[in-house]
Amino acid sequence: MTTTDNIFRDALTLSPSEKAQLIDKLISSLDKPGKEIDELWAKEAENRIDAYHQGKLKAVSLEKVLQKYSQ
Repeated sequence: MTTTDNIFRDALTLSPSEKAQLIDKLISSLDKPGKEIDELWAKEAENRIDAYHQGKLKAVSLEKVLQKYSQ
């Protein structure tokens, strides 16, 4: 069995929230810094904030999000 298989087997024993944290860390490790991408994400964030303030986007509380993944 390979190291990857062992890691995967161990990851399957994690809770849903722990799996989400692991996935986030793995994906973040693949990200390469880039000015253009950072600018696009900043623009997207501003667009989402504007949509929220205009009532076009609803917010979900952190508690509800965490509750979904802690079951």
